Amino acid sequence: MSDYRAPIKEMRFVMDELAGLPEISQLPGFEDATPDMADAILEEAAKFSSEVLAPLNQVGDKAGCTLTPQGVTTPPGWKEAYQAFCEAGWNGIVLPPAFGGQGLPDALGVAVKEMVCSANLSFSLGPLLTTGAVEALLTCASDELKSIFLEKMVTGEWTGTMNLTEPQAGSDLAQIRSRAEPQADGSYRIFGQKIFITYGDHDMTDNIVHLVLARLPDAPPGVKGISMFLVPKFLVNADGSLGARNDAQCVSLEHKLGIHASPTCVMAYGDAGGAVGYLLGQPNLGLEYMFIMMNEARLGVGLQGVALGERAYQQALTFARERKQGRDALTGEKLVTIDRHPDIRRMLMTMKSRVEACRALAYLASGLLDRVHASTDPEEKKRNLYLAEFMIPIVKGGSTEMSIDVTSLGIQIHGGMGYIEETGAAQHWRDARITTIYEGTTGIQANDLLFRKLMRDQGATAKVVFGEVHATVKALAASGRPELQAIGKRLGVALQAWTGATEWLAANVKTGLSGVLAAAVPYLHLAVTVCGGWQMGRAALAAAGHLEKEAGDLAFYRAKIATAAFYADHLLPQAAAYAESVKAGDAAIAGVGDEVF
Repeated sequence: MSDYRAPIKEMRFVMDELAGLPEISQLPGFEDATPDMADAILEEAAKFSSEVLAPLNQVGDKAGCTLTPQGVTTPPGWKEAYQAFCEAGWNGIVLPPAFGGQGLPDALGVAVKEMVCSANLSFSLGPLLTTGAVEALLTCASDELKSIFLEKMVTGEWTGTMNLTEPQAGSDLAQIRSRAEPQADGSYRIFGQKIFITYGDHDMTDNIVHLVLARLPDAPPGVKGISMFLVPKFLVNADGSLGARNDAQCVSLEHKLGIHASPTCVMAYGDAGGAVGYLLGQPNLGLEYMFIMMNEARLGVGLQGVALGERAYQQALTFARERKQGRDALTGEKLVTIDRHPDIRRMLMTMKSRVEACRALAYLASGLLDRVHASTDPEEKKRNLYLAEFMIPIVKGGSTEMSIDVTSLGIQIHGGMGYIEETGAAQHWRDARITTIYEGTTGIQANDLLFRKLMRDQGATAKVVFGEVHATVKALAASGRPELQAIGKRLGVALQAWTGATEWLAANVKTGLSGVLAAAVPYLHLAVTVCGGWQMGRAALAAAGHLEKEAGDLAFYRAKIATAAFYADHLLPQAAAYAESVKAGDAAIAGVGDEVF
């Protein structure tokens, strides 16, 4: 497996030019995110990721995790790497200083998270879930629970999990059966089984804080009767020391296609009398609180897609530059490196452009969340929140689907060697395959985009996005550079396809719901394609501005424009096909009975 080197120059460009880090660093609470600070953080994070985490990636894939009578054992080097990760402060980089974090903006922290995910996806999942649990506690935990648990979770001394689904439920959380029985001291006894619990047990920390969905005895049926409880692995004494072992156990580990070093646990609560838990927030609002974690996790999983795509691209590029095979079709030169072959170059550019487009979308969403947190204007806060929430299913669904395609192309470029585990190319695909499933499948992301985001405000937020894309089209057309004008023309056509498909959905949602539901995933792909082109167009404009000033790395800026042009020529035309697929939603399922299958 090739070494991982964080693309710092690319990351910094996206953070500054597309996510707006210079403007965000002027907002209240983010003043420490100076250019010098950003440079230092990126350099140190890149060093840690490449030197500490990346060498363990294949080790963890081969060794996996082991369930013993004492609990889950992680692969060799995991505990030491996690300790070093926390001691360096990476766990709390964007979390509140009041609880031991650094309080830096997400638009900067997102690059650090990407590096960790690229270097070692299995390792990154533990901190990802802990961050989500912290966000939930900040929102709905009592002051007493915050004082006991938050600082240790922010610093990484303790990790956190999210316990949602159960064997009979899957994605339908209305079917969960775990129950919570009130106790005289104000606590609860939790009973039930949870599946697919990432880092539900491990040996890296002394305690694990589980956030568990369960039903109270008088809960209404369905999702309106779900509450959320904090259930620690070890109870905590009044002085902050660890007390008795709670009745929460990992009873088995799943054997998975990928992410072998990330323990995916079946958790049993209450087999020995009931696990002690504490209600978070108000009764029956657990799903609402869990979505706080879910949004954090969905954006994080989208970033995992970007990270895996980047890692696969780096490895494929290195291999293509070294592997000699065949004749140069243009010069006739024999035995050339395969990066000289046009089809290999096409695949490499497809990988590169799709990764860069999805990275820009993930960083853009992170920057919008920074503006939400820092804003004191209610209208501005709402506008940025709606935009960020609109982008999250696009980032999650689009980046994870991209990662499967791009890691598959990485195997293809390796040829037969890509199918051999020793090269490591196959691991990237195996690890990527789960990302379109957990934290909500691609179909769930598509429905979220359609019904929770597009239609909740009668399309007002979508119109804001359409307006931003149109402004980029106009700027590209007015640039005076033919290559940018060509990008703008492609983007304009793609935007028309997106707006037309959106109008069709709005017109048919009440009378042709089955067709709208069938069109949801094609619509998501359409939104991802156009939004990716929008960001690539913005990147080309920013790069052209630097070229006109003849300042900085001119070769890098020329490459940005070339990559944007490739995306416009090879990927934006797909928007029209997705739009046609959306409008054929009814036809796709009309008259299809069970006999067809």
